[in-house]
Amino acid sequence: MKAGIHPEYFDSTITCACGAVYKTGSTLETISIELCSACHPFFTGKQKILDTARRVEKFSAKAELKSGTVKTAKDKAAERAARASAKAAKKADSDTSIKSVSR
Repeated sequence: MKAGIHPEYFDSTITCACGAVYKTGSTLETISIELCSACHPFFTGKQKILDTARRVEKFSAKAELKSGTVKTAKDKAAERAARASAKAAKKADSDTSIKSVSR
């Protein structure tokens, strides 16, 4: 390694806002963080929802409405078959080719 081109390496201390302290190696002597594994909701299992604009409630309401109107594959297939038969009937009624014209 070349001398003088590498940053200085420290035994650094990471301090979280919750008070947890971790020791590691870094190019910075001290590091301050807002969340760590001791206070993050994913790791603690405690979920905090700050809902100032009712966004969570609106999303939940939309999800409930959609869950009631979900179509199954059988429903979709039945709709396609009904559209196809209606289209075929309409085409048969409006057939104006030379063969269908009677004299």
